Amino acid sequence: MGLFGKSFKEKVGDALQAVTNMNIGVRALDADIRGKVVTLKGVAESMDAKARAMEEFNNLVKTENTVNTIRVDKPEPAPEPVAEAAPAEQVYEVVSGDTLGAISQKFYGKASLYMKIFEANRDILDDPNLIKVGQKLKIPALEE
Repeated sequence: MGLFGKSFKEKVGDALQAVTNMNIGVRALDADIRGKVVTLKGVAESMDAKARAMEEFNNLVKTENTVNTIRVDKPEPAPEPVAEAAPAEQVYEVVSGDTLGAISQKFYGKASLYMKIFEANRDILDDPNLIKVGQKLKIPALEE
């Protein structure tokens, strides 16, 4: 303790201890001191905890500038939901009035994807404009 009370370094240390004791979600709280500029370090559980630690620190110690380099822990990402496997291929029987474009619209939501159905059925189709009632067409799944 100096002649006029605690040193700046001691005030910073006391403030760090007080903020740590508040249990606001910051661990390993520490500081680098350069003159009257303080750089806070540590690990926070959230951005709110990081901001609150700096706010509480600044309420306890008057600095020329306080730099907040407290790192926020990244929470473990939630596991990806397991999607049900879509059938790789369906079969559709052509009815009167069908076109590959209409069938594509029905299965894919886009008539413009008719060539995907044509390509999957090259073994029975020679022309995408010539399909016959009763033909059983393979409808391949769309790749994502």
